[in-house]
Amino acid sequence: MELHPGYFVAIFGGACAGSEAAHQLAQRGIYSVVIEKNPLPYGKIEDGLPKWHVKLRNKEEKKIDDKINQQYVSYVPNMKLGETIDFDEIVNNWGFSAVLLATGAWKDRPMTVPGIDDYIGKGFYYQNPFVDWFNHYHESDYDRELYEIHDDAVVIGGGLASIDVVKILMLESTLRVLEKRGLESDLFSLDKKGIPKILDGLGLQFEDLELKGCTLYYRRRDIDMPLASPPENATPEQLQKTQMVRQKILQNAQRKYCFRFQPCSVPVDKIVDGDRLVGLVFQKSEIIDGKVKLIPGSTFEVRSPLVISSIGSIPESTNKIPMKGELFIIDNENTGKMEGYENVFALGNAVTGRGNIKESEVHGRIVVNHVMNDFLKWTHEDYTSLVNGDGGALNNQNRNLLTEEQIKSIQSRVVDLQKKVGYHGDYEKWVQEHKYERLEDILGIEA
Repeated sequence: MELHPGYFVAIFGGACAGSEAAHQLAQRGIYSVVIEKNPLPYGKIEDGLPKWHVKLRNKEEKKIDDKINQQYVSYVPNMKLGETIDFDEIVNNWGFSAVLLATGAWKDRPMTVPGIDDYIGKGFYYQNPFVDWFNHYHESDYDRELYEIHDDAVVIGGGLASIDVVKILMLESTLRVLEKRGLESDLFSLDKKGIPKILDGLGLQFEDLELKGCTLYYRRRDIDMPLASPPENATPEQLQKTQMVRQKILQNAQRKYCFRFQPCSVPVDKIVDGDRLVGLVFQKSEIIDGKVKLIPGSTFEVRSPLVISSIGSIPESTNKIPMKGELFIIDNENTGKMEGYENVFALGNAVTGRGNIKESEVHGRIVVNHVMNDFLKWTHEDYTSLVNGDGGALNNQNRNLLTEEQIKSIQSRVVDLQKKVGYHGDYEKWVQEHKYERLEDILGIEA
């Protein structure tokens, strides 16, 4: 590729928001490098979206591949911001025109029960590593932590991710009981048809499995669960309809996956036996003016061999990136501009924290268009002018365009990074070399 004067942007994170940013930049002839902490850039599409979502996963990963594997975009895998690559070094010394943080929301929001983190792996898990284990433990080279599955588990949360955690527990528990009895089924059939329907085909009912099933505890009501969103400026009728949809989604999930639901229950303390967490103390709540209010004198104990917290995800922090509480400090959500930096912008789940594929992609597009239009002030017409060779786009000295030599210098440093991690520069080949083993392929079924 013949170099030209222009801009060079560093993007940390290559999933929905990061790949969309790289794609939009490439459409205007802006060089970028996607720096990814994992071998492959799929983020929570691979590690957070449960593995029964085969078609959705494959569709989204192909979109990411197509956006990264194109002219103007370089790729560097296995480089984690704040560990194997320094944030200030990239921002201050590499000469990038802008730096974009699309690092996602990988850290679980801490539970407020005092001292509960002392029992991680001892009767207590957080959602993100638990789902990552579920998605990958079938792989022949899996060498990370193994997670336990227990009947009568407790899940804390109320969103779609919490429903996924509950489903993992129920599907895994059911499959294990069936296997012990010499009966065959598979994860994908159970997910698609539901536990009762599969059991009916085997001449069984759920009670015959002698499983209690897990329970989802939520601090609000079922109508408050973020399982469906009302339109902007919703009327009272639209809000009521959304609440009914939320109830229906929950009820359908309960029918298909045989779990219990307990609303208006807030964990306030832990129950410990030796070195293990064996339950929680809850307090009943009520919703007043949209806020959760604890009801005095309403505590109750729930004993369980396993508690999983699924109360949301937040960005991982480094000691260099400014944060206030759980979130990056930015001017506003639409610009993503980081406080204290002129040319650093955050986008996607790192800002929204909502983990929604479409929202992340859309937010990435909004922020990168702000970067191109308002920060770099580089339009499609400017790029067309440059490509046509009329030179008009290069005459404005206020653009802070990088020279060909500066572009070449950054590219050289990018190649050094690629060599450091063993990346040969052929993105398509790299993906094939590092593609994860799929459960559906192992089982020989079309999911």
